[in-house]
Amino acid sequence: MTSRNSSTQLWLITHYHEHGSLYDFLQRQPLDRGLALRLAHSIACGLAHLHVEIFGTQGKPAIAHRDLKSRNVLVKSNLQCCIADLGLAVMHSQGSDSLDIGNNPRVGTKRYMAPEVLDEQLRTDCFESYKWTDIWAFGLVLWEIARRTIVNGIVEDYRPPFFDMVPNDPSFEEMKKVVCVDQQTPNIPNRLAADPFLSGLAQMMRECWYPNPSARLTALRIKKTLQKLCANLEKPKMIH
Repeated sequence: MTSRNSSTQLWLITHYHEHGSLYDFLQRQPLDRGLALRLAHSIACGLAHLHVEIFGTQGKPAIAHRDLKSRNVLVKSNLQCCIADLGLAVMHSQGSDSLDIGNNPRVGTKRYMAPEVLDEQLRTDCFESYKWTDIWAFGLVLWEIARRTIVNGIVEDYRPPFFDMVPNDPSFEEMKKVVCVDQQTPNIPNRLAADPFLSGLAQMMRECWYPNPSARLTALRIKKTLQKLCANLEKPKMIH
């Protein structure tokens, strides 16, 4: 609480993350495998924390973000990520089985919308359905990270998801045609398949993009799989 020109103002003080958003960071910075996995794993940890309800005095409701994208992920100075901009989030508490959707007229970012949002089949009364849309978007963020990861000296420029299928600021209808009608997903770079770690990321993307929302991975499963990939990458190579 502070006073400005004799009027009281309430300020919200947050950490400053000098690397900016993941979107900015990826434009500037090609990644090695270790950094790619570190970024992906830390986003998954944040998403798993949001999605789970924690009980007790220090508890929190389960939260679905609803606007996950690389611009809403910040890169900290230790090169781990945190998820920002919860302006569209929905909350759910098991005890009261109440779903707090808020009254925000804003909808998520069209480029990152899951097919069930684009064809207006989303079950708005079901909290799980909002978590499933976060997982679709997480798969797209993973794809952005993978494109910028160097494999055998090869890396691609930063591009947003569906860059080769829709214009710069796609309309709802343009996204709906690509995602729902043509059932397209972003092309996964071939070079990932040859790499034992990044082929795991490629498989994970596919499992985030199932048309059937309930078939998609959970945030906790993604977190655990990425944890395992990180641990395997750090293991010293055995010399036979």
